Amino acid sequence: MSALFEPYRLRDLTIPNRVWMSPMCQYSAAPEGVETGAPNDWHFAHYAARAAGGTGLIVVEATAVSSEGRITPYDLGIWNDTQVEAFRRITRFLVSQGTVPGIQLAHAGRKASTGLPWQGGAPLDPDDAYAWQPVGASPLPFNEEHPVPSELTVDQIRDVVGQFADAARRALDAGFEVAEIHGAHGYLINSFLSPHSNHRTDVYGGSYENRVRLALEVVDAVREVWPEEKPLFYRVSATDWLADGGWSADDTVRFAAELHAHGVDLLDVSTGGNVSGVRIPTGPGYQVPFAARVKAETSLPVAAVGMITDAEQAEKILSNGEADAVLLGRELLRNPSWARHAARELGAEVRVPDQYHRSV
Repeated sequence: MSALFEPYRLRDLTIPNRVWMSPMCQYSAAPEGVETGAPNDWHFAHYAARAAGGTGLIVVEATAVSSEGRITPYDLGIWNDTQVEAFRRITRFLVSQGTVPGIQLAHAGRKASTGLPWQGGAPLDPDDAYAWQPVGASPLPFNEEHPVPSELTVDQIRDVVGQFADAARRALDAGFEVAEIHGAHGYLINSFLSPHSNHRTDVYGGSYENRVRLALEVVDAVREVWPEEKPLFYRVSATDWLADGGWSADDTVRFAAELHAHGVDLLDVSTGGNVSGVRIPTGPGYQVPFAARVKAETSLPVAAVGMITDAEQAEKILSNGEADAVLLGRELLRNPSWARHAARELGAEVRVPDQYHRSV
């Protein structure tokens, strides 16, 4: 049997295959009014197509736990009941296709309040009607274009932890089976982890133990409200890609073991995003070795991401024991039915909607 199309069990949940969709922002929600942050027809069509295409698990894009936690004014959010009701339409359809619905809970931190990426993605002018003041671990901007973020106070940090827990409760109500905490790519939680972006001198800065404090507090708060039978993922940037002075692969291995002890069931291993202008040596599967190291040196299951594009490549990653699943990003944007095509290529089976029986 193809490793890629073997079911995968975490806690009481069985995911039908190891072809999973990575969270990718669509920047297509309403920026104001009662529908602010709520998924709409675009989101439904986008996720429904990948479910009909055989994807085993779909992790819905970074969904902000507060309005200030959005990257752009057009991000999805899950801080109110209107958003919850809109998400239910999506989760119901995914489940009807045999796909597991997951959601990534996020706070953009110092990288918040920017424009649409296809319009340049520059930070919004402070006078823009949609702009707001970003916050961060320290008053250090992401780069010279970004504004200086307000340093979160300890009381504000506690509020953020509560926002993640509230978002997890709403995600459960919306029908999601997997929750993922976004702790990567230079967003709020990641900015606390790295000494490059965290210059605090209180209990949330300085030592490794202090810098991981927020992340573990968020995990604990989410795990407390997320049902015991449902899996919790964590997305990490395994390295800042700095020679020194940043978060490293060694840190990630150490951190992975702690996350597992705190109730995380799988590590979604990405890299980068916290340091502007750093050179990242990209190529097919370039982030897989970081996932493989966590899998080899800890007991925490991992999913690999990063330029995984063809069936044989994905199959080899799993059969070599480098990861427990693969998360596809841009390749699923190009081909919503990637899983069906890969199954045919590997001689495996994947669910095909009755309406598409003529395509088999």
